[in-house]
Amino acid sequence: MSTSTLPLPSADAQAHSERLRRHIQAQIVAAGGHLPFWKFMELALYAPGLGYYSAGAHKFGPAGDFVTAPELSPLFAACVADALAPALRQAGKGAVFMELGGGSGAFAEACLTRLQDIGVLPARYAILEPSADLQQRQRERLQAQLAPALFARVEWLQGPIEQPWNGVLFANEVLDALPTPRFVLRGGVVHEECVGLDGDGRFVRCEQPADPLLVQAVERIRARLPQPLPDGYRSEVLAQLPYWLQAVVGGLRNGALLFVDYGYARQEYYLPERSDGTLRAFRQHHLIEDVFAWPGLQDITASVDFTALAEAGLAAGFEFSGYCAQASFLLANGLQAHLQAAEAQAADDVARHNLRQQVKRLTLPSEMGERFQVMGFQRGVDLEPAFALGDLSHRL
Repeated sequence: MSTSTLPLPSADAQAHSERLRRHIQAQIVAAGGHLPFWKFMELALYAPGLGYYSAGAHKFGPAGDFVTAPELSPLFAACVADALAPALRQAGKGAVFMELGGGSGAFAEACLTRLQDIGVLPARYAILEPSADLQQRQRERLQAQLAPALFARVEWLQGPIEQPWNGVLFANEVLDALPTPRFVLRGGVVHEECVGLDGDGRFVRCEQPADPLLVQAVERIRARLPQPLPDGYRSEVLAQLPYWLQAVVGGLRNGALLFVDYGYARQEYYLPERSDGTLRAFRQHHLIEDVFAWPGLQDITASVDFTALAEAGLAAGFEFSGYCAQASFLLANGLQAHLQAAEAQAADDVARHNLRQQVKRLTLPSEMGERFQVMGFQRGVDLEPAFALGDLSHRL
């Protein structure tokens, strides 16, 4: 989408972006003239007090930069709650519901409400949210919207739960925001994409020889593709994904993992024609091709390699539960019934129309229905019924 229709950020926002730009420039100079792209992305998104997710601007909803499924409709969270309820029951007394990256708190609000309605409340609802600003917004929303006894079950974590625990872990649009390494093929050799500075201090792409971990990750991908990647091919690979997954599940013994995100199976991700990867940015609902523009004011994201996620889950000692499009997952977990119930409670025809429009956005192939996929894992519980429709595991 063209960015020509986007107004310039406000003077205060531009000043904020410039502070982050100078901070990143200083880091590049201190590192000898370049940083790995993943480090640039980490600073742009998470630098304390300056990064996109660490500062105070609104990210979610119509007034922000993008709309997530929980922001769009509480029906999404109701379906996820129904899908995970059996695993919570099987996890037993003291089960924990752990949400990675709580966004605005919309998911937690709707999910806890549904779990209470069906009598499957977890002992604790734990939110692992790295942004202090978002933590505060979540706390204010949930305290205002939930009954005190329900709000009392919510807690915010400083890190993964290291001690043994049972329950479920849920992450919606978290993997796409992990700082990702970028690679470039030059004469068949793997290089790492970096960020340097030109003579005017602007951010520019540059390259350096890749470290062994990145080389190994790229070579493993190349060995499993049906056709070779062309010279100059550039893309992303989360070489650290298996280690990240093992870290965030912490001491989970018996329970389920559920991930929702946009992405592809590996052979679709690394198509020869997708020669510059999937990296992009978003500001005010516009797709921004230049990920260096306005640091701190735009989201930076890359699609998920769901084959890599499946491998990481298995490597962490979990069984694979299923993989399907978001539309199939929601329909398999009560979306139609939830819509009918919501329509019955709606105040008027306009409200009912809005509900149906929400469902269309969640399920239509041209909207979120097929662009977003869902993948689950299990250990000591059975999450497989949640994937009763639209199995896509053959693509992996």
